[in-house]
Amino acid sequence: MSKNTFIVSIIWVTLAALIVYLVDNIQNPNKIHRLGENSTVVLKRGLDGHYRAEALINGEKVNVLVDTGATGVAISQSIADRLNLKSMDAIRTNTANGDSIGYMVRLKSLQLGGVNANDVSAMIAPGLDGDVLLGMSFLGRMDVRLFNGEMTIKQVEY
Repeated sequence: MSKNTFIVSIIWVTLAALIVYLVDNIQNPNKIHRLGENSTVVLKRGLDGHYRAEALINGEKVNVLVDTGATGVAISQSIADRLNLKSMDAIRTNTANGDSIGYMVRLKSLQLGGVNANDVSAMIAPGLDGDVLLGMSFLGRMDVRLFNGEMTIKQVEY
């Protein structure tokens, strides 16, 4: 391989990495380092109309899709394995994709920026692909407001 071919290859790889980085930041603007540590978090809506963010489950970073229509927190089997979550009980669930079986777990902690909750009910959903669905077993403990393409989640003290 000539020196010029090597340099051109490096330039193309660098441009491809930059494009991937920019697309990821546009699609998921709510990275952990941007959310801060305040007891109020403001999420920006992605281009697809959904609110996605990076969160911490039991101290481990995961990607979440905030779903105010979901009863609880749903975790894919692959993420549950990575987090070493163990199921307590199997339950039958009714989802948008039909009936399925899920496995109940308790999360020691779930944190979105500075907003956090301990002992959160969740379900391992083997049929779920991709993101964790962040539903009402977490959001129901917070003050959640939607306005003008932003979701504000505020820690509520009991």
